[in-house]
Amino acid sequence: MPAPTPLHQSRLLGRTRIHALQAGGQRLDGGAMFGVVPKPLWERHIAADERNRILLGMRCLLVEHADGLVLIDTGVGNKEDAKFLEIYGVDADAPGHRSMLDAAIAAAGFTAADIRFVINSHLHFDHAGGNTMVGAGGLIEPAFPNARYFVHGGELAYATHTNERTSASYFPRNWEPLRDSGQLEIVDGSAELLPGIRMRHTPGHTPHHQSIVIDGAGETAVFLGDLCPTAAHLPLPWIMGYDVEPLRTLESKRSLWVDAEAHGWLVIFEHDATTPWGRIRRGARSYELAPA
Repeated sequence: MPAPTPLHQSRLLGRTRIHALQAGGQRLDGGAMFGVVPKPLWERHIAADERNRILLGMRCLLVEHADGLVLIDTGVGNKEDAKFLEIYGVDADAPGHRSMLDAAIAAAGFTAADIRFVINSHLHFDHAGGNTMVGAGGLIEPAFPNARYFVHGGELAYATHTNERTSASYFPRNWEPLRDSGQLEIVDGSAELLPGIRMRHTPGHTPHHQSIVIDGAGETAVFLGDLCPTAAHLPLPWIMGYDVEPLRTLESKRSLWVDAEAHGWLVIFEHDATTPWGRIRRGARSYELAPA
């Protein structure tokens, strides 16, 4: 099975430079990734291996903002053991770096110390695990020492009150050290986080999942998070089995796709192994990627 896309891909969004950063590869069960969609349909888009797993990326987004570098989501990090990595098919190592995300940041020309803001779409381990890292002496510490970390308050409350269905996805070590360091900032999502960058409530995957809208001064993009993990999930009913409220996902997608198509927004896929971004259009049967 091929590896995810290169560590680093960049482009201009209007007058703002953005960088797609690959934080690692991940292999998850295709049936779980596509929910009620039958395998003969989804495997036309993404091939499965002998264990029925499909290759995914863990793409983060780096924005060169006037107020400082902004990182959206942080991948899985470097804290998990070999058993965990095998279960979730994670490959996030990069020789000479703390993690593949660090290597991707370096490929873009920056270091972890340069990051000034981190935004989490939600707090699942493959989106927020890189918030913290194993540091000197084995202690867990913030991975971006000079950054403010923005987390939606509803998502944090949900992450800290888990049940048998949700506990496997949320690890307090991915955010508690940020509280201790004073770097964690709880937001309600109703206001701009920074000029031109805001959260958009897109519930379904979790009740307080957020997509991140970036106004690049002349062009707009939306980082989808787990609302639509890959380009193959663009059709409205193609929804992950991992979503806790799939019917809310359906309506979140419907609303966002209307805006994205009408205004020509660039949509950014977090888990697609080969396609970092594109624009959507209404096809004959469903939404699809517009030709490049």
